[in-house]
Amino acid sequence: MCHSQEGGAPLVDVSVLKASAHATLACVSCHTQASSLPHSEKLKAVNCGSCHSTEAREYLSNRHGIKVGGNRPEGQVCGDCHGRPHAIVSPSDPNSPVSRARIPSLCARCHDNPAMMRNTALAQVQSYESYMASVHGKAFAKGNMNAAICSDCHGLHSLLSTSDRSSNIFRQNVPETCGRCHGQVFAAYRNSVHGRAVRAGIDAAPVCTDCHGEHLILSPNDPFSLVYPSSIKQTCGSCHAAERITSAYSLPKYVVNTYDQSYHGLAARNGSLTVANCASCHGHHDILPSSDPASSVNKANLAATCGKCHTGAGRRLAQGYVHSTPIKSRNIVVRYVIIFYLTLIILVIGGMFLHNLIDFAKKLSSHFRVMKVSATEFRFVLSERLQHIILTITFFVLAYSGFARRFPEAWWSSPFKLFENPANTRGMIHRVAAGIFIALCVYHWWFVSLTRRGKEQVNALKPGLQDFRDLIATAKYDLGISKVPPGFGKYGYIEKSEYWALVWGSTIMIITGLALVFANVILRYLPLWVAELVTSIHFYEAVLATLAILVWHFYWTIFDPDVYPMNWSWITGRSAEKHVRETKPEEPENEDKTQKTDLPESSGESNAS
Repeated sequence: MCHSQEGGAPLVDVSVLKASAHATLACVSCHTQASSLPHSEKLKAVNCGSCHSTEAREYLSNRHGIKVGGNRPEGQVCGDCHGRPHAIVSPSDPNSPVSRARIPSLCARCHDNPAMMRNTALAQVQSYESYMASVHGKAFAKGNMNAAICSDCHGLHSLLSTSDRSSNIFRQNVPETCGRCHGQVFAAYRNSVHGRAVRAGIDAAPVCTDCHGEHLILSPNDPFSLVYPSSIKQTCGSCHAAERITSAYSLPKYVVNTYDQSYHGLAARNGSLTVANCASCHGHHDILPSSDPASSVNKANLAATCGKCHTGAGRRLAQGYVHSTPIKSRNIVVRYVIIFYLTLIILVIGGMFLHNLIDFAKKLSSHFRVMKVSATEFRFVLSERLQHIILTITFFVLAYSGFARRFPEAWWSSPFKLFENPANTRGMIHRVAAGIFIALCVYHWWFVSLTRRGKEQVNALKPGLQDFRDLIATAKYDLGISKVPPGFGKYGYIEKSEYWALVWGSTIMIITGLALVFANVILRYLPLWVAELVTSIHFYEAVLATLAILVWHFYWTIFDPDVYPMNWSWITGRSAEKHVRETKPEEPENEDKTQKTDLPESSGESNAS
C-alpha cells in the first residue's frame, strides 16, 4: 500500500520482487522492525544472516566481512555481490550477478581496479587481467564453464587470507584446492617428495603455485609458461640452486650448475627445446628421491628413464654419476684425465708461448724491418695447398660452432640466435664441418700413404734426435748464448711438432666426436662415466688444439718478424728465397728453385700447374 506507488516511501517494484528468490517471503521476514505499523521511518539494515546463518558466519570471518564489521568503507556487503536487495535471484539463474558465468567479472569490479586496490594489503592489484590471460581464463572465455574461476580457488563466502590455515589458498592447502579439478595430478603429487614435505609442514616445499604460478597459469606449451621446456631449469633452480634451501634441508648444492655443464644443459642453453630437462628425468608431479625404488632416477630404473630418449640404453649406466662437475667429477678416471689435460695445456701452451716470446724478442732486435725479396722457392704443390685451405676453414668452423655450444651466452655465440632453432642450426653446421674434416683426413691418409710426394713429405717430417738438438740450438741463439743461428733440414722441429700434433689431435677429435654422435651406443653398453669421459676429452682436446694454433702456428706463419705480415706459401706454394736460405741452410744449394718435380704420383697435376 505504501511502497508500491509514488510517494514519500521508497518505491518497491513488485514485479521484480515476485521474480526474485525471495518472492515467497513476507516483507517483515527481512524487515523485522516493520512488523507493527506505522513503523519507524529509519529501519536498521536487513540482517541476511537471520536466514543464511552459515553463509553469514563464514562471511563475517573472511577478509570482506571483517572490514564490514570494522565499518571500513572498502568492505563488501551482501548486495554488492548478489545485486539489488529486492532483485536477488538464485546463483543458478544466468541473470544473477553471482552466476558462474559472471563471477570473474564480478570480482574484477574491485580486484582489477588499481585505485580500489591501492589501500589494501594485497600484493596483486590486477589479478583479473592475469587470470584472463591464463589457461583457465582463456578456457572460461571460450565458454567452458568447467574452467576454474575465482570462487573455485578462493571460496564463496569463506574468503580467507593466505595466512589463515583454514583458507583454500593457505600454502599447505593449495595442492588439495587444485586437486579438486586435477585429481590424478594431485594423487601423484601427494605421494611425491614434495607432497610428503608439504604434509610434514616444511614451508619451503613447493606447491602447485610455485611451479605453475598463481593467477597467470599458462599451458606447458606456452613459451611464457614457467613449465615450458626452456623455463623448467629456472623454475626448479629457484629452489635447488638457492643456498638457503639446499643448506637448510641438506640437498645437493650443485645440481643446476652440473646440469648446465652437461651435454643436456649445454644443448638447453643453446636453445634446444627437445633436450632432456629436470622433469624429463625426475618426473613432473611424481618426483621421488633417488633412493626410492619407484623413482625414475633410482639406479635400477635409469636404463628405462634414459631409454625414453636413448633407445636401448643399458643397465651399466647406473655405474656413472649424472650430476657431477667435470673438474670435480666423482669418477676417478674422468677426474684425472681432465687434470692431465689441464696440466698438458698449461705446460704445452705455456712452453710454446715462452719459446715464441724469446724468439720474437731476438728476431725483433735483429731484424727490425719488413723483409722484401723477389726471389722465391717452390714449397707446396696444389694438392697440399688445397688440403691446408680446407683444413683451415673446417678447423675454424668446428672451433667456433663447438665453443658456441659450450658457451651459448657469450656475445660471439649470438649469431646462432638469429635462427629459429639455434641449437639445431649450430649442431648441423658443426656436423657438416666435421664430415668434411673427416673426408679430408681420409684423403690425406691416402696422399701420404700411396703417392710419391706424400711419402716424401712424411719421411721429411719424421722426428729425430736432431730436432731436439735444433731446439737447444735455437734456445741458445735466441738467449744470446750462441752467435750462430740454428740450421734445419727441409722441415725443422717447428713444422714437425705441428704436423704430428695435428695428426694426434685430429685422431682424438674424430674418435670422441663420433662417440658423441653415436652416444646411444655408449649408453647401451658402457657405464655413464664413459660418456662423461668422452665429452671431457673432446672439449679439452679442442681447447688444446685451438690454443696451439693461436700461440704456435700463428706466430711462425704470421707474427714471426721474418715472415710478417704472413708467410704466403700456403696460398702461392712458394716461400721467400732469403727466408728459406736463412732457416733451411741444410737444403741443397743447387736445387732448381722453380722446378715442380715433387708432385704426387697420382695427384693429377701437371708441371704447368
